[in-house]
Formats: sequence, C-alpha cells, structure tokens
Amino acid sequence: MLQGARYEHAEALRAASQQLGIEVEVIHLKMGKQVDSHLDCLVLPGGESTAMRKASESESLLGAIYAWMDEYPLRPVLGTCAGAILLAQPDSAYEPFIRTGIARNAWGRQRDSFEAMLEVNLEVPDGKDVEASADERNQFNHQPLPVQAAGSESSTEHFHGVFIRAPRFDQSTIECNQVVHLGKEAVGVLDGSRLALTFHPELTGDYRFHRWLLHRA
Repeated sequence: MLQGARYEHAEALRAASQQLGIEVEVIHLKMGKQVDSHLDCLVLPGGESTAMRKASESESLLGAIYAWMDEYPLRPVLGTCAGAILLAQPDSAYEPFIRTGIARNAWGRQRDSFEAMLEVNLEVPDGKDVEASADERNQFNHQPLPVQAAGSESSTEHFHGVFIRAPRFDQSTIECNQVVHLGKEAVGVLDGSRLALTFHPELTGDYRFHRWLLHRA
C-alpha cells in the first residue's frame, strides 16, 4: 500500500472472492513488520517503482516482501506494471523473481498510454457473476475507480488491457511462460507462482487474474 493503484487492487480482490464464493481478508501492507507467515498471497500494484522503493525505506517494507517471497516460493504473487518491475529487478540481495529483462516506461510517456485487446493463455477458475460496488472513501479522501458488473470470463477470452506509462519485457530474455500477448509481444509472464503483467487489470471489471491469485493461494 505504498503508492499506485493499491485500492483498486483491494477492490478487485474482494470482487474476485465473491466470484469464487470464498471469504478473504485484504491486508494493507505499509510496514515490514506486517509481512509474516500468515500471508497467503501478495499483490505488487502498479504505480511508480522508484517512488515505491523510496517510500519503503523508512519501514523496510520492500525488503520484508522480498524476504517473504524468497522464503515462500510456492505462494502466489501478482505484480502489475511497476509491480512487474519490482519482481524482475529486486534488491541486489535477491535473484530476480521472474526470469526476464524489463524496461521502465518503454511504451513512452503518460500521453502515450493506451488500451488494447490482449490474448490470454492462463488457466483461471470460473467465477459466478457478481455486482461489485466501490469502496467508501478512506482517510485520505481516496475513492477507488467505480467497477462494472463482472462475469465469469473464460481463460482464453480476450482481455481489455490498460497500459499506463507501461514497462515492456525484453522479449529476447524471457525464460518463463508467456501467458498474455499483445500481438506477438508478451505482456504477461508466469514464472512458477509469480505472475507479472505490464498492464493494469485492476482498472477493469474483468477479475480473472485476481481469481487466479486467490485460487493458487
């Protein structure tokens, strides 16, 4: 919960849990001491990776997260946009958690942000139709983006990708499963239990990637 689309992810997790018919507790991680063995899965949200690293310094959050991922390699992690960068380029004490190179802001500046339909090849559990409602404003007067009615999307259906100052995977260095494509370019990779996406699934009403995370947990 350092920076970026963190509240939208929390909202998407609650909607995905409704689709799966399970209960979840979404923990807002702000301090390293909150990261412990009780966590079943983790989301690294989009935002600005450099800002996240700096914001983490006072409470040692990122260091604790990397240590948790190193200790529990089978527990699933979803990293989106800046979160994908944090997975590919962790602190020097750790090996990359996804085996691919990645470049920041590689599609261009903010004005070069775009939306596109993507091909998905990822095994995702079906979910029932739900109507997810937006959270109330928090103490910082922040309100997540409104969500639309969510259905049980197929794992092979097209996905509406939202790319905002997005990074790009170095296609020649990918050594893990390519599970989402924009044309011939991989924009989503799966390395064991770590799923890295260069776009923002939390900004849509399609929660298949959040269902994947909860199902793997």
